[in-house]
Amino acid sequence: MSDPVEANREAQRAAYGEPLNETFDRIRQAFGLNQAGLAAILGISAPMLSQLNSAHRVKIGNPAVLSRVHQLTELADQLASGQIGADDVPDRLEQIKNSKGTIGRTTQLMADQASDAAVVAGIRNLLRAVASGAELRDAADQLSANYPRIAEVLSTYGTGPSHPAMEHFTKHKDLF
Repeated sequence: MSDPVEANREAQRAAYGEPLNETFDRIRQAFGLNQAGLAAILGISAPMLSQLNSAHRVKIGNPAVLSRVHQLTELADQLASGQIGADDVPDRLEQIKNSKGTIGRTTQLMADQASDAAVVAGIRNLLRAVASGAELRDAADQLSANYPRIAEVLSTYGTGPSHPAMEHFTKHKDLF
């Protein structure tokens, strides 16, 4: 029988595109956060974050927390790419901490978070809420021969890093 922690890390990779410890480490490094600081922004207890980080727990059960993880990932990408400055980070971290993070009607999402990054995060959250990363990759593979543009959307937004999804959205946002 395989190591249960390693099996849980693989389950996290299938659900989120990578193990959560890698996601959390990248976020903590980008913003100089310790584990307690990250837990506070996410709105979960430090022990819960520790269980997710160590792969003793596989999934983030609260959609608001999952949304905050995606928002933090997007913010880290924006900071790394120079789209936002370091001076803007504290306010954005506070906004993320206070966000409801739920996906409701499209008009409400657009009213609450009008930036392109928020729209991309919403699309990514929606896809990841209904299917694991492995399922999205499989669906994209099955669709690629007959429906390549749909396959591209599934793989671009549903799996992998956020930067390609932002580029795709920017290229096609006039269709919204």
